[in-house]
Amino acid sequence: MPTTTTAAHHRYDALLAEWCDLLDRCRTAADAPDPVPYGSDLLDRWAEPQRRYHTLDHLVAVLARATELTSYADDPEAVALAAWFHDAVYRPDRSENEERSAHLAERALPEAGVDAERTAEVARLVRLTVTHDPAEGDHNGEVLCDADLAVLAGSPADYAAYAAAVREEYGFVPDEDFRAGRAAVLRQLLDLPRLFRTPYGQEHWESVARRNLSTELELLEA
Repeated sequence: MPTTTTAAHHRYDALLAEWCDLLDRCRTAADAPDPVPYGSDLLDRWAEPQRRYHTLDHLVAVLARATELTSYADDPEAVALAAWFHDAVYRPDRSENEERSAHLAERALPEAGVDAERTAEVARLVRLTVTHDPAEGDHNGEVLCDADLAVLAGSPADYAAYAAAVREEYGFVPDEDFRAGRAAVLRQLLDLPRLFRTPYGQEHWESVARRNLSTELELLEA
């Protein structure tokens, strides 16, 4: 059995290789720099100690779901890049994480050799995760938002673990304030006409996610 440290190194190396492959497919500049430092910076960000839910596990999950939904995207590579950047800047005590993550993409991707059009699309997608409410026909946005929200459609045990990780991430917030804030987030999600926009998400995840969200809201308000 490998040690926990060895397993973590293997995962890090696998993710870094996945990043390098993705970036190489997306770059147009002939003299583009080494992709490794950009991937290492992102992975270090996702492994920051203040994170409990928005961790490398979340990144891996969103990348996997985005791959699962690839056929619905107009630009799967832009969606994948947006998945890497969407919570790259994350402080639970701040509200501008998505905007700062989008700015990071706007700075890093051109330097790494990605053209302006795709960079702009990646930044747009990252900003879309503020509301998870893409416009009708925004296929890239639908895929990224569905991939990000897929955690809501987990089994009762998986959803409970997700909710506990979110609470731990906001451990500095008093219980009463957390309950009020979390309930507002849940209501905002439940008020969306549809949580999931891709046909796959609507068919396989929508009803389960709504049941999970409603159950958590009932518990918070009890």
